[in-house]
Amino acid sequence: MEKRSCPFCGKPIGAALARCPFCREAIPQLYQAPGSRSVPSNGQAYVRRGLLWALLAGVIYYFAGGHSGLNLPFEVPSFVTQYLVPLMFLAGVAMALYGLFLKLRS
Repeated sequence: MEKRSCPFCGKPIGAALARCPFCREAIPQLYQAPGSRSVPSNGQAYVRRGLLWALLAGVIYYFAGGHSGLNLPFEVPSFVTQYLVPLMFLAGVAMALYGLFLKLRS
């Protein structure tokens, strides 16, 4: 079976697959050919991934910070809600902005 690298995660996958089994990203038609190894330049994947990171950070902050009526069955350390969640949110926003930059540039 022919193998090639996934353009998103870089792991070896079958050449005939339309979706990577590791990162679950749909491989665009442009990358279906076994010889192509370049990264997509339109930035849509970066925008989508960045917005998902920002949304995930908001959900974690909402539930782990005690802003909901739900009581978690475990204690979340305070440094998670003070430092790591805002860092994840900012990283997601930065990735989305980078994707928008790539989209506008192409």
